[in-house]
Amino acid sequence: MVRGHKLALEVVSTPDAMRTGLMFRSELPEDSGMLFVYPEPQPLTFWMKNTRLPLSIAFLDAKGAILNIEDMVPFDDRTMHRSRGAARYALEVNKGWFARRGVVAGDRVQLLKTVDSEPADEAARDR
Repeated sequence: MVRGHKLALEVVSTPDAMRTGLMFRSELPEDSGMLFVYPEPQPLTFWMKNTRLPLSIAFLDAKGAILNIEDMVPFDDRTMHRSRGAARYALEVNKGWFARRGVVAGDRVQLLKTVDSEPADEAARDR
């Protein structure tokens, strides 16, 4: 939940699931997203290779505070979207979801369940 808005999240923490992410999908329900969980805070980099959905990504620190939010263009495999600091989580949603709800850097994402992770390797980190 963020700013009182609920999201149905698909949680990914294995290297294979993190490498694939939302690639090749043709739809994402409005109040849904994908949460990438890393074993420890670190600089994160994402791109849009083979991703046909326009997305927004929020990079979160270990306590769930949003470090920065980036909008991402489908199939753009040249632009790298990086966290502005060490992030433990990355949250992808439909493009504009955060903006439409007034969500900004510094807001906190409340994870209602404890999210555990398996170690992510380098390839998954730089998806």
